[in-house]
Amino acid sequence: MAKEVKLLGFWASAYVVRVQIALNFKGIEYDYVEEDLKKKSELLLQSNPVYRQVPVLVHAGKPIPESMVILEYIEEAWPEKPLLPQDPYQRAMARFWARFAEEKCLPSGVKYFTTKGEDQLKAKEELVENLKILEGALQGKKFFAGETAGMVDIVAGWLPFWIRRMEGLFGDKVVEEDNLPHLNAWFQDYLSLPFVREKLPPPEKVCADLRGLLASLEPN
Repeated sequence: MAKEVKLLGFWASAYVVRVQIALNFKGIEYDYVEEDLKKKSELLLQSNPVYRQVPVLVHAGKPIPESMVILEYIEEAWPEKPLLPQDPYQRAMARFWARFAEEKCLPSGVKYFTTKGEDQLKAKEELVENLKILEGALQGKKFFAGETAGMVDIVAGWLPFWIRRMEGLFGDKVVEEDNLPHLNAWFQDYLSLPFVREKLPPPEKVCADLRGLLASLEPN
């Protein structure tokens, strides 16, 4: 029998992986549908006609697109084992830092990955500055949510996995003990969580995918 919850995704998408991690954290069973992004299925196009992108969560036949929206939906639909704190102010601050990670850190990370030379050095400086600001929300805590991971950790969770892959490709270091000690420790702590580790794509496969993306950016 088909499950009530279905997730349309693509294995290498950090947006999809964060949704998988949230579902795993909550203990929600679901059917996963891998999409071919070069030949998108009718189900995906019908479920997300505006952006036509993954991820899309389908719950009881109703589609919910966009990872940040999906995370909020998961939190409200399955309130057990919450990702957000109960206190209204703390909930607001968690949403603030999740948005900062999404709107500041992610774009600067993409810029670092897609540029070269002087432009990449500038992009790295911008990324590190944003990460220092993000680290300010972590000081004194193991995770952004405290002793256990929560919404901010999952939203920012692309950092420890994908940044480490980028560092390996470029022979560079963005986050280390000397410049971002708290974030560096969080990288290891977050990736060691079983509900996170179970949903991460194979590192070697991700590196190969990233190399392909870099090659596609080269001028013809």
